[in-house]
Amino acid sequence: MDWNFLIKNKESLHVTTDSRKVTSGSIFVALKGEHFDGNDFVDQARKDGAEYIISGENALKDLQDLARAWRRELGLPILGITGTNGKTTTKELCAAVLSTKYKLYYTQGNLNNQIGVPLTLLSITRAHEMAIVEMGASHPGDIQELVEIAEPNYGLITNVGKAHLQGFGSFEGVMRTKAELYDFILAHNGTIFRNADNPYLENMYLSACEARGLSSVSEAVLYHTGTMPSDTHLVGGYNAENVSAAICVGRYFGVSEEAALAAIRAYIPSNNRSQLMQTERNTVVVDAYNANPTSMSAAINAFCLSACKASGLSSVSEAVCQPKAVCYILGAMRELGEYSHLEHQNIVNMLLERKADRVLLVGEEYKATTAPYPIFNNVEDLCAYLQTEPLTGYTILLKGSRSNQLEKVIPFL
Repeated sequence: MDWNFLIKNKESLHVTTDSRKVTSGSIFVALKGEHFDGNDFVDQARKDGAEYIISGENALKDLQDLARAWRRELGLPILGITGTNGKTTTKELCAAVLSTKYKLYYTQGNLNNQIGVPLTLLSITRAHEMAIVEMGASHPGDIQELVEIAEPNYGLITNVGKAHLQGFGSFEGVMRTKAELYDFILAHNGTIFRNADNPYLENMYLSACEARGLSSVSEAVLYHTGTMPSDTHLVGGYNAENVSAAICVGRYFGVSEEAALAAIRAYIPSNNRSQLMQTERNTVVVDAYNANPTSMSAAINAFCLSACKASGLSSVSEAVCQPKAVCYILGAMRELGEYSHLEHQNIVNMLLERKADRVLLVGEEYKATTAPYPIFNNVEDLCAYLQTEPLTGYTILLKGSRSNQLEKVIPFL
């Protein structure tokens, strides 16, 4: 469909899939899901002043086509970001840096899928000068679908790891899917930002170049993992690569390293990502928005090392470090398919090596492991336990897949 009648001469659009948010002049998209059907609210949307209604079996495709048309109408530069871990934090840090110089729009929250990316694009206005679009994936072809909607000029893959293995089939499937961003950027003469210290990203990049008959010495902008700068609000040394990526992107677009670092130091994480929280009884590292084998291992390593340094044991290796008063509250990692048992056992082995003071595990996936720790079916059972067996004086790592809803335990810590 030709969407010019909706987007020409408009400074901005108000597109919503929630009939409760329809106002005069809105575009209402009646999507149908497993537990809802927006078509039931079409009449109400009209009464509430919707300028146009997208409905029917092709509503999602029409939403995506409209988003692409609006993106082309605006014509502003877009940075696409994906990766197994750190893509949201990297997006937030890049946004903090670039906002010091540009009128920037960027993905809000976690709107990074086939619905979220179009809604992100449709939230950009003519007043914006740049945009950052985060892209998530759980199946082969997901990134290809999203880049064909967003048409980014720039691309950054944070890293690749073992996540959504049930959907991807294997780690190789993860790499192939994430590399779809490289494929699109190279095919459209765009610019790629790449961590030069990550061999997986290098191989993916070289394969994408080879597939297009390009020299391996092409226009990638390289950065290194580096070290965490001091005085940030980010918890965990694994954030060093996210910080370095943001500084690199900022430098490319004319933001000085000094200004970039100031923006990064001012950034305060939210949404249960890399947050340091002080309760009345404990210190809690909250990183409970998501988890997979790669991010879980990184979080445990960073947490252990941080606890060692706090105990004056910075010279002790992570693997044998035994800091006092440390507790791991870990939720199960989901969507791992046939790899689930192996990966959960690997996490248990890490904890056993570190001789952790206290470990509390949530999720039936841990019951098939050799874990000698308390295992709770769900977070409600854990909360009930903590009411009778409270923790006091601990430094706690709270980490698990989003479906565990581990944030519910925070009031009991």
